[in-house]
Amino acid sequence: MSQQHDADSSVILDYHHIDEQILQNMVYDALVWASLHGLVLAHKSIQRSGSVPGVGLVHAPFSVLPTAFPENHWRQACDLAPIFNELVDRVSLDGKFLQESLSRTKKADEFTSRLLDIHSKMLEINKKEDIRLGLHRSDYMLDEQTKSLLQVELNTVSSAFAGLSCVVSELHRSILSHYGKFIGLDSGKVPSNSATSQYAEALAKAWTEYNLPGSVILFVVQAEEQNMYDQHFLSVVLRERYGITTIRKTLAEADQQGELLPDGTLLVDGQHIAVIYFRAGYTPADYPSESEWKARLLMEQSSAIKCPSISYHLVGTKKIQQELAKPNVLERFLENKDDIAKLRKCFAGLWSLDEPDIVRKAIESPELFVMKPQREGGGNNIYGDAVRETLQKMQKAGSQEDAAYILMQRIFPNISAAIMLRNGSLHKENAVSELGIFGAYLRSKDKVILNNQSGYLLRTKVSSSDEGGVAAGFAVLDSVYLT
Repeated sequence: MSQQHDADSSVILDYHHIDEQILQNMVYDALVWASLHGLVLAHKSIQRSGSVPGVGLVHAPFSVLPTAFPENHWRQACDLAPIFNELVDRVSLDGKFLQESLSRTKKADEFTSRLLDIHSKMLEINKKEDIRLGLHRSDYMLDEQTKSLLQVELNTVSSAFAGLSCVVSELHRSILSHYGKFIGLDSGKVPSNSATSQYAEALAKAWTEYNLPGSVILFVVQAEEQNMYDQHFLSVVLRERYGITTIRKTLAEADQQGELLPDGTLLVDGQHIAVIYFRAGYTPADYPSESEWKARLLMEQSSAIKCPSISYHLVGTKKIQQELAKPNVLERFLENKDDIAKLRKCFAGLWSLDEPDIVRKAIESPELFVMKPQREGGGNNIYGDAVRETLQKMQKAGSQEDAAYILMQRIFPNISAAIMLRNGSLHKENAVSELGIFGAYLRSKDKVILNNQSGYLLRTKVSSSDEGGVAAGFAVLDSVYLT
């Protein structure tokens, strides 16, 4: 693909032509800065690195310089966050809508089916979540042809990188304050990022609402967590700024050590749990046995504040995203016409596979579509010729399996020059970026305590790569340079 620049991004120098000596100095300084400020992951290849802090650290993959992003679209994305926060809350309260919308998916997708079972148990016992906490991240790409900001997905569970994204923004401001004069860039154009403190504040306010001195916040984590330092940033702020203790447990540990008292209080390892913050439980791999499902149900039945509750989790499925994009569905949940119009404007084309015309189009022009299962995290989507092959296979088999997927319009973002660092090695690449906007929402009964846009994350990946996860190894952490 040829290098494309619209008027907005012509402000940015072609990073690939920066003087080699300046570039080498910049890379060295950036790696030192990243190491000193905790821009780190656990290194997969070193034993115990994902479970014992300080063992086998490597810098998180990052871009050396920030990526151009038009300020008007940046503001548009930020303005959408509180509207999406409210939408998630409203949709989560409509149990019938969630169950009906996902009923076909339930037959085809075992994982979604198990989540729906927990949800219907909560509906049966009429479980009320008086205090509702959402830490969300809505991801967007800027479509080059239409110059419109389009939503890729809305994450309602384990929205990662609130910790590390702030560090990358600071890194870029630091690099530009020193090297900006040589390459014609201004550090003031990198917006400040307070995702860590805002997410910590939301967790702390939820803990305060729960109102049990001495109770703790439970982080539900994967057994081997490469991205643990992103999570520890939140724990440290909670302890140092708010005096709140956090504990980390896997789903299996929560099952072994968890106890539900008759009044709904959840004890884990003898400690009262006020808030459960899920950084695991969003992928089938997190449930290798029945023990993990037992833990999930136990937590859902408790009076602890869940982030997310099972209903918030289901609102984040691809199928619900597709349902909400249908005509007149948003009106079921929101009254404000301006808000509805703003959301509609950012919806990409989304279709279910029971629409024969769309399936035919996707078979004819698979390059214009992405096939998505009901999954979070990188590495799950189907692109290109594989879209055609998968659809044809399903048609032949005549199976229910199509209900496990949706089709989405493929977004073609602007391609820019990027300098990426992975394992200390520099890669000059043509790249595309995805903007994630964090949102925090807290409601106690009828009172909305918090509804904010809470910082951002930019992920940049090689333009020839379809997938976009940083932890999954496809992308690097980046920040925005406003143009």
